[in-house]
Amino acid sequence: MRLVLVRHGEAHAGFGGVIGGRTGCAGLTDLGRRQAAALRDHLSLSSRLQADLLIVSEIPRAIETAEIIAPGLGLPIARHECDLCEVHTGEADGLTWEEYDARYGSFDMEAEPDRPFAPEGDSWNSFHERVQRVLQRLATEHPEETVVAVCHAGVIMAAMRGLLGIPHLGRTARAAQLRPSNTGLTEWEHDPVLEHWSLHSFNETGHLLDLAVTA
Repeated sequence: MRLVLVRHGEAHAGFGGVIGGRTGCAGLTDLGRRQAAALRDHLSLSSRLQADLLIVSEIPRAIETAEIIAPGLGLPIARHECDLCEVHTGEADGLTWEEYDARYGSFDMEAEPDRPFAPEGDSWNSFHERVQRVLQRLATEHPEETVVAVCHAGVIMAAMRGLLGIPHLGRTARAAQLRPSNTGLTEWEHDPVLEHWSLHSFNETGHLLDLAVTA
């Protein structure tokens, strides 16, 4: 299986406004829609991908991105996958960050990896476990296919950590970080015989060059 993880376009959700889960996410910004359109056009005009399946998380910013790029792949969205969502925010979904801090208190998920983000939400450990489960499930369900999955930066980073064996606990001031760009493509290949994953590319963003912005 070839698995291409696509980060959504720039979105309204962020650390300065509302916590953007399924409810709180207000979708893409104008720039985010232009980024997704640039990816759509790139996929349509190039031979970069001959995909068999397009799937997407259940969060609006990812769904909107998938809807925009689908014509470039010549595919409809096959299904929405809860396991491709960013960290589940539980009862905090839709709160402002100020409301979140007042209700739950700010904390470092990496420093407290078993503490849920909020009631009914993910912890750092449970999020990484969920991402690894969905990767293995997709490899089992689609062994001979090329799957495009529109998801989130956290999912892409969790996949990198899990499949490459990168420790995901703790931070240091000098530690390097993975920063997938909006609409960047990261491609994996799974060998069903060897049960082995290979990373072919990380964060391809050539389609954004004509936008004359920093992705």
